[in-house]
Order: sequence, then C-alpha cells, then structure tokens
Amino acid sequence: MLSTILPELVLPLLRIIFLVSLGLVVANFIESLNWTHRLAMLARPLIRLGHLSAVSGASFSMAFFSGISANAMLAEAFDQGRLSKAELVLANLFNSLPRFFLHLPTVFFLTAPLIKGAALIYVGLTFAAALVQTLLVIILGRLLLSAGHDEEGSIPVPQNKKVSWREALVKSGKRFRKRMPKLLQYTVPVYILFFLLNRYGFFSRVEELLAEKAAFLSWLHPKSLGIVVLHISAEFSAGLAAAGALLADESLGYREVVLALLAGNVLAAPVRAVRHQFPYYVGIFSPRLALELVGFSQLCRLVSLALVGAAYYGWSG
Repeated sequence: MLSTILPELVLPLLRIIFLVSLGLVVANFIESLNWTHRLAMLARPLIRLGHLSAVSGASFSMAFFSGISANAMLAEAFDQGRLSKAELVLANLFNSLPRFFLHLPTVFFLTAPLIKGAALIYVGLTFAAALVQTLLVIILGRLLLSAGHDEEGSIPVPQNKKVSWREALVKSGKRFRKRMPKLLQYTVPVYILFFLLNRYGFFSRVEELLAEKAAFLSWLHPKSLGIVVLHISAEFSAGLAAAGALLADESLGYREVVLALLAGNVLAAPVRAVRHQFPYYVGIFSPRLALELVGFSQLCRLVSLALVGAAYYGWSG
C-alpha cells in the first residue's frame, strides 16, 4: 500500500499543486502589469458581440497557452468584484474554443493513425461543437450582460498606471501568498478523496453502469456499440483501437465510427471531468463554484456535441 502512495497519490498531487500555483503566479503577474487590455485585444470582436469584459477577453487569449492561468485570471477578477458570477460562468464556457486548440495536436495525432480519414471528420465535428458553444456564449452574453459596461469588468475600476516588473513581481507574490492557503485547503483533501474513490472502483462502477445502459443507443450500428462501451469503460484510446480494427476489416464505415466516437465522448466526458477537472478547479475557485463551473461546462458541451452529432447523423444518412 505504502509503495503505491508515492507514485499514485503524492507525486500527482504535488504536480497539480505546482501547475495550479504556476498558473496563479502567471495570472497574477499579468494582472499586476496591467496587460489585461493588451491580451483582450486579440478577442475584441467576440468580446463586444457577447457584451463581455476585457478580463474575459484576456482569459480567452491566455487559454490558448494555459487553461489554469486563464481560470486563475477569472477567479482573481471575480474575487475582487470586477466580474459578475454570470460573466464568470460565460467566460469559462467562452474558453472552450482555445481549450480545443490547446488539445488539438494530441487528439489529432492520436486519432489519425488509428481511424485515418475518419479522424478528419471526428476532429472537424468536435471543432464545430466548440464553435457552437462559443456562439451560444455570445448569444447568452448579449441576453444576460449589460452592453457598454466598463472595459475592466462590470464594476468601474481606477485608471491603470504603469507598473514596473519589480513592482508587478512583489504585487503578484503578495496575491499568491494570500491564495496559497486556500489552494492547499481545498485541493489536497479533494484530491485525496477522489484518489480513494477511484482506487476503490467508484468511477469504474459508474462507467460500467453507463456502458451497460448503452442499449438506448439503438440508432447506432450494432457493431459500433463496442466502440462506445470501450470509450466509456476503458479510455478514449481503447475506443479508437476498436474503431481502427473495425475499419480495417471493413465491418464499419467512417460514418458509423464517427457517430460511435461522438456518442462515447458525450457519455464518458462528465464522469472524467468530475474525476480529473474538479480536483484542480477547487484550487482556483471555491468548491461550490468549482462544481457549478464544471457542471455548466459539461452541460453546454453535451448540448453542442448533441446538436453537431444530430446534424451529421441527418446529413450523412
């Protein structure tokens, strides 16, 4: 038991704490240098369309490089009262598009060798789902957020002044030390809890239950159900391996494989998000807020993938 604690619990936990800490430092440093407006310029057209603030735009730009730093930037602005809860939720959803590009190389070079041409269709459809989610955020932003609010956020803030790198380092260091106890207070116990739940098979049972109920996917080709089951009960690469084998012996075509992978993606993602995403979210946001953000993110992702998948099912049929 003790021989597995170091590689399976302590080292991964230290890695999460290090990455979240680094993300907080980077986000605080950028905020301290008042670079928010410069980063936000990259997403200015979308920000204006969605009635979002410069903080949301800066987070969107940062998310192309670091999702943790992007979320830390939002958390800092929310804690300071410069971001409403509605905009915080929308800004987190808004970052789905840069998150897609951040993981695109891994996904594409994992799928292409196994399912060949179907990889282009699958990746294209998931990209379309990310675009749909961005469009939904912009529409909701126009409906829920007021137009023309202050560029730094929904609450007016003092005019920015020039800050030296030394001053920014000192300021970001103070902010980080203030947030560090909260990071440890929530991240450590939540990660240990989820480690124990995973070790004693809780998530495996949930995934097995979902796999057993895959019969409701009667609209899929019968042979493609194995891909869905492996996607849910094992991991994405297992579903891909099954899909590659079925394509190779011509048991299934591209359409059936892509639909099965999309279905497996929709069913497996919520459990994996709670297992992997929630523990590091509680190091940035409060536990309740972290759970809400993960929940809204998965709901919006599910809706977007379902819309894109339904459109592809109808068009390709």
